[in-house]
Formats: sequence, structure tokens, C-alpha cells
Amino acid sequence: MDAGVVYTICRMSDIPSRKAKGFLLMTVAEDGTERPWPIVVVRWGKQVFGYVNRCPHHGVNLDWERNQFLDPNGTRLMCGKHGSLFDLATGACHDGPCKGRSLESVALTVLDDDICVAGVRLVEEGDGLPDDANA
Repeated sequence: MDAGVVYTICRMSDIPSRKAKGFLLMTVAEDGTERPWPIVVVRWGKQVFGYVNRCPHHGVNLDWERNQFLDPNGTRLMCGKHGSLFDLATGACHDGPCKGRSLESVALTVLDDDICVAGVRLVEEGDGLPDDANA
């Protein structure tokens, strides 16, 4: 895989500042198998932070309801199941059952107002379809 490949996830305007949004992407492993890859993207002004949507405590998704990732103050990511609180910029857990552990970070970049993920190989639209599937 070309390490310089990036995939657009959404526009900056799709996530309001000081909010987070979840995405379910599909990665392609080295052996060609496809795996679901749930991530959360946090936008704070012009900065974006990305993490795998999985609490290090028991491996559950962070959002207790769809796209509900932030604590009541809107200043930390929060596990909806156990209440662990994570720093938005680092993913480090500051409070809760997984204190001292961190979320798995996702490499994001912003290109021409698009939020893009890098460092992984994603399933792209049309991958694996026979040539006549769209006929």
C-alpha cells in the first residue's frame, strides 16, 4: 500500500466545531479480508482528532446513542457505558475504569476543507464488484 494514500471521510462543515461524529469504515487487511473500522472524529475549530470508536476498558463503542460522544460539558470524549473520560487532543483517559490508558488514535489530515484518514487501506466504492454488476 502507498503510505501517501488518503481517503476523504467528510467535509469540515459536516461536523460542527466542538462536536464529534462517528463513522463506520471498512479496512482491507494485508490478506485481503475486509473488517469494520468504527472511528470517531472530533472537530475543535480548525483542528480535528480521530480515534477508533472503542473504549479500552471493555472494547465497547464510546457513543451511548448515535453520535453522542462528548461529556455533558462538551469538553471530553466519554464512554457511554462506563463513564470514562478522555482528553479530546490526546485520547488519554483521565477518569473512569480505564484511567491511565488511551484511545487508539487515527491519523487524520485536512485537505481543501476535507477531513481525510491516512495510514490505512479502506474498501472503496465499487471494490470487489464484477465488471457487469452495474450494467
